[in-house]
Order: sequence, then structure tokens, then C-alpha cells
Amino acid sequence: MLLSVRAVEKSFETSEGPQPVLRGISFDLDGGRTLALTGESGSGKSTLLHLVAGLDVPDAGMIEVEGWDIAQMSDATRAALRRNAVGLIFQQFNLIPSLSVIDNLTFHARLADRDPGDVRGLADRLGLADHLHRFPEQLSGGQQQRVAIGRTLVARPRLVLADEPTGNLDEATGDAMMGLMRDMVAETGAGLLMVTHSERLAGMLDARLHLRAGQVA
Repeated sequence: MLLSVRAVEKSFETSEGPQPVLRGISFDLDGGRTLALTGESGSGKSTLLHLVAGLDVPDAGMIEVEGWDIAQMSDATRAALRRNAVGLIFQQFNLIPSLSVIDNLTFHARLADRDPGDVRGLADRLGLADHLHRFPEQLSGGQQQRVAIGRTLVARPRLVLADEPTGNLDEATGDAMMGLMRDMVAETGAGLLMVTHSERLAGMLDARLHLRAGQVA
């Protein structure tokens, strides 16, 4: 099993005391499969994604990525996991502003110790072939989002975690990026866990996990 989540709970401190956000979440995701994470704002979707990414640890329960228990890892080990096995696509682009499109993609391939030789082919599939030598500030928001998606995919992670990855794209481009992510999952045997508010996009994935008030609905 690529990802196994068992009875995960998470609360955050507020002025009125601990506020539960996740209440006993359990699910599995196998390699080569895609899973949509849906629910209303405040239902715990992004919190769960951050926990799976190892950006935070659960208060209770277990999260295993390829058999490794995230909560038992050191910060450095979790960072290495994100670099080598887990790819993150968040709503913030987080591109390196001093690097061109091609260099942003190549840098992340090398950081993950992957062969950067197919970067140009991926850029073409992303519709970025004419923008390879532009810098992030010279790109539209949609173009930057495509670079952010490409930066994650070029590293060929075992697990892709995406938070509204097509939110800055028009419908046609968003559908094309979804198709690319599904193709990459099929080609590499990776898993995709994607937060989305879109019923249409959720329907393009293999399965759905719907959260309501921090629980599986």
C-alpha cells in the first residue's frame, strides 16, 4: 500500500481551547490510483493534505507512506521524504524567481536525483514550450501554475499531493492538466491525492473521499 491513513485526529489551539479539525480519518491509496478529497471549506481537507505531506504530525492515529510512519520521522527525514518520494502542488506557486521556466523544472529534477533529460518534453505537454526562458514574473498566474505542476511531475514522485491544482486555470487548460497528471500516475505507478471543490474534476479521478466536519461522510 502506497499510503495508509488510520484513525487520524488533529486539533488546533484557539482562544476557546482545542478545536478539533480531523476526527478519526481512515483511508488507503494504492500506487497507480487517484483519489479526490472533497468537502466544504473548513471540513479539514487541507489539514489532512498537510499531515500526509509531513508538514505537520497528527495528534493521534497513523499515516504511513510506503510503510514509513510519518509521525515517527524526524523533521529532516520528513523533508527528505518530500524531496524524494512525495510531490506537492499547492495553490501558492513557490517558484524560484531567479530561475527561468526550464531551470525551475531542471532544478527540481536534479534535487530529486532524477534524469532531467525529459524536461523539454514535459514542458511541451504543459503548453510551456514557448516560455522556457521566461522568468516567473513574466508569466501569467495560469502559466505559473502549469510550471508548478510540471516542477512536481518532473521529479516523478511516488505520491502526488495537490490542493486545487487547477484553480488558476481555465476549464479547458485545467482539464488538460488533469489529463497529464492522470497520465503520469499511470506511467509511473504513483498515487494522486487531490483536494478539489469541483464535482467535475472529482469525477475524473478513480475514487472520492468526502469530509464533513472533520469526518468521512
